[in-house]
Amino acid sequence: MRILHTSDWHLGQHFMGKTRQREHQALLDWLLAQVAAHDVDAVIVAGDIFDTGTPPSYARELYNRFVIAMQRSGAQLVLLGGNHDSVATLNESRELLACLGARVIAGVDADAQQQLLVLPQRDGTPGAILCAIPFIRPRDVMQSQAGQSAADKQQTLQDGIHRHYQTLYQLACERRQQLGLPLPIIATGHLTTVGASSGESVREIYVGSLAAFPTHAFPAADYIALGHIHRPQQVGGQPHIRYSGSPLALGFDEAGQEKQVLLVTLDADGLQAVTPLAVPCFQPLRSVRGSLSTLAAAIRDAATDGSADTPVWLEVVVSSDDYLSDLQGPVQALCAGLPVEVLRIRRERSAAAAALQSVAGETLDELSPLQVFAQRLAAETLAPALVTQLQQRYQDIVSALQGEQT
Repeated sequence: MRILHTSDWHLGQHFMGKTRQREHQALLDWLLAQVAAHDVDAVIVAGDIFDTGTPPSYARELYNRFVIAMQRSGAQLVLLGGNHDSVATLNESRELLACLGARVIAGVDADAQQQLLVLPQRDGTPGAILCAIPFIRPRDVMQSQAGQSAADKQQTLQDGIHRHYQTLYQLACERRQQLGLPLPIIATGHLTTVGASSGESVREIYVGSLAAFPTHAFPAADYIALGHIHRPQQVGGQPHIRYSGSPLALGFDEAGQEKQVLLVTLDADGLQAVTPLAVPCFQPLRSVRGSLSTLAAAIRDAATDGSADTPVWLEVVVSSDDYLSDLQGPVQALCAGLPVEVLRIRRERSAAAAALQSVAGETLDELSPLQVFAQRLAAETLAPALVTQLQQRYQDIVSALQGEQT
């Protein structure tokens, strides 16, 4: 049985005002090519299919086209909801996509049997049993109790997630016994585990409740396919517990990572091999750092990854020259004629922190959310159009949240 484990596509993401439609189309085409080249039996997408709960129409179109292409490929497709995904959005087309052979598990189901799948091999015979576990929201597995401390809530949530995993694993063992076949058991998850290394583009998903799920609390599945952490890694040194990582760099801190999906081979004896498949870079990202006197060479070096058709998206971090009030002009001059596009210019974090503290006597109680955000933007050197766009988006978010509270 061959499984292709991937996660964190974030279809529809706008990266600092830039659409990633072309990259995502290239990624999905590449994934389909890997399914054919390696005779993959099933593809598991372990959450964060979309970047937001209301993805743009082109992202939904890419999603639907991929489902159709997977149906033609002869491989099973399993799509799991992540913390970025809307349960309602994924569920609205679930029954329709089931007619095309795709299984969508958007959220925790009241009937745990609905999350238990028998994955077929290409010849139609059972190849593995899947405990299809998406992102677990606290309300799915716990109830608030009066008088609980933060530590109590954390333990209650951890216990609830643990019970859900154990329930699904027990059902999988029973199904295996009913089938009378020595099938491997696979589990999924979209969460942070103890020992996992994340980055700045990963949104914390159990803020105030559960920092990380302990590795020992997972069931004794043959393979555990995880999503949410964008850096590919095995957890706790255990080769059967893996994050595939995001296939595209979702932040400048990920620009140097080699992105991958995982080809997982299992048989009646369990896990046999995990083979990383390196994902091509469809849009180069680079982050360069230095003073204006040293940045010229760094930018020229970064430009070697780009072309006229696909310029490098660039972050420039200025580590000195604090006396300059405007960095936009000098940096753009250094980039003139090179196949690069500067998306962000910022000073070293220490300078930004000092700028935030420069208004004496002010506290958060004295500032509105919009004023706090404006001061944070002032600590960065961004294009005026991008500042306006960010301010508008932030104002829309604040207005929406305030509307929910009324």
